Amino acid sequence: MSAQTSVTTVYKVTGMTCGHCEGAVSAEISELDGVSSVKAAAATGEVTVTSAAPLDEEKVRAAVDEAGYELTGTA
Repeated sequence: MSAQTSVTTVYKVTGMTCGHCEGAVSAEISELDGVSSVKAAAATGEVTVTSAAPLDEEKVRAAVDEAGYELTGTA
């Protein structure tokens, strides 16, 4: 069994309409432990998060909420 070096999860976020929105969501999620990269796309409403291990979805939801948006699930 090989060790997994990272996990990539795509979350659906509502309310993002511009680059500022993407930045706000990315900044909040980036502060979570283990997150190595975040790419938010307002056009698709998707946020791609790469982390060292699977993230607690409630922590991701709280970070998105803090940014002023709503996590609606995973894509």
